[in-house]
Amino acid sequence: MKNIYIKIIACFSLVALVTSCEKELDLSNPTALSIEELLQTDNGFQLLANGVLDAYQKVPANEFLLIELRSDNVRANSENGNFPAINAYNVDPNNGDVATYYSNNMSTIKHANTVIDNRFLAPENQQYAVGEAYFMRALCHFNLVRAYQNVPYVDKVLDITKDEALNYPQLPEADVYEKIINDFKTSIAYLDGGVQNRYRPTKGAAICLAAKAYLSQPNPNYDEAELLLASVVENNGAYNYDLIFTERNNAEQFEFNADPLNPTIDLLTDDEYNANLVMDYGHVLGNAISAGYADGVLDGSWSNSSALEINDEVIFSIAYDLVSSDNYVTSDSELGDQVETDSEAHSFAMTLQGPSNGVNIASIDFLQVMNPEEQPVRFYASLNPIEYGAFLSDNTIDVFNTKFPTNGEIGDNDWVVLRYADVLLLYAEAILGGDDSTTDTRAVDAFNKVRARAGLEEVANLTKEELLAERRVEFVYENQRLYDLIRFGEADRVLTGFSTQNSLFYTNEKKYLPFPQREIDNLPGFYNQNNGY
Repeated sequence: MKNIYIKIIACFSLVALVTSCEKELDLSNPTALSIEELLQTDNGFQLLANGVLDAYQKVPANEFLLIELRSDNVRANSENGNFPAINAYNVDPNNGDVATYYSNNMSTIKHANTVIDNRFLAPENQQYAVGEAYFMRALCHFNLVRAYQNVPYVDKVLDITKDEALNYPQLPEADVYEKIINDFKTSIAYLDGGVQNRYRPTKGAAICLAAKAYLSQPNPNYDEAELLLASVVENNGAYNYDLIFTERNNAEQFEFNADPLNPTIDLLTDDEYNANLVMDYGHVLGNAISAGYADGVLDGSWSNSSALEINDEVIFSIAYDLVSSDNYVTSDSELGDQVETDSEAHSFAMTLQGPSNGVNIASIDFLQVMNPEEQPVRFYASLNPIEYGAFLSDNTIDVFNTKFPTNGEIGDNDWVVLRYADVLLLYAEAILGGDDSTTDTRAVDAFNKVRARAGLEEVANLTKEELLAERRVEFVYENQRLYDLIRFGEADRVLTGFSTQNSLFYTNEKKYLPFPQREIDNLPGFYNQNNGY
């Protein structure tokens, strides 16, 4: 069961960090224990750490709308509220999703700071909880700096009665990254020697995300990123990380294909092998395909399988469970009460219900690179092939994603924060550095491992353009494309062209979201709105 998070609720005000009252929740009584009482229990820090992870369950709920929908991968139709405006880079500072994403990250930071503020009370057997708190604080600030650019870095639980929020101004982007990296590194020390659990922060995940932060900062530190990533890639067996990948001699054969030289021998065709790789790629996100193979391709339907979600490629993921339990009302986002359950989906827009919202439609630009000819593996585990076939006859037909095949808010697909394919391509990126190409065998080999799983030919010379293109198709619908474009310095070129082609409103300032107007209004004259809004 993925239902591993014990629900913990706090009373929030201001940016969901400034608090004057706080009650912790156990499964039998939501208001049973105060923080002070909880810290005196044998497993108090464990419960607090579970609360941090539980709080983070809300973060991915609208991330797709704010990140992937503002890339060149997807579009929104014209009939669905403010989604087309987000897609068109015409986001209002009062937009509810902009405010909710900010406050949900901040509420998780508040939970993490509760642990960190009391870290010296943590018993020896619960030191990992402190490491998890540093990790989650870094991760949430990493989300915020990439989305909003200049943000405060909140490193303690704030008290509204003391105006402590005034000690946390917006910081330059580079300063935020420095603090993120320091927190990830601190978490590594606490998590060293801990048990591998893909639903909890680990040393390996912290190393890799610290490296990603090094690559994402305004002046990337390729050398430090390379060292960190090499320590994982070159020892991936020790971490139990690897790609889900079927070797050709282990592949399943779906039809009898006689060897011309010996009709009694069944040959494995390229199409059959690619079908094996399609299943591998689907398994990465915990999806299984029903039986069916015809005309050289799998023709079944995808469904979530919780048994597949624990796999060697997943490094850190947020668990969601189909079983509804422990329902209660909370208002963490301060945008109205929400009912949160163990089965709350990571993003309603990205699931099978997405078509009802009309927001996860593949752009025509993306379909030029994500099609059966260009992507014989990833296409069939990412997009609906029936809709794509109809699109070929009528390009007004919508083609939706199939990476998250469960339904809306009762879905149980986990949200994968980090997987090994990302680590391999980040490693290649760090080695490539600021160059346009490299023949370094470490980078080329890492790149080619991801290519092989996609059923594509190897390269001998890796270019920056090829690496960015590979990331686009490997991580579609995983909210990476916009940040990849920014990190590679290609956002303005690519998105300006995409915007012009589709009559959108991108400008160079629109790489980032507006700073939530609600935060500006809470502290008048303290926070500044981002340029372009």
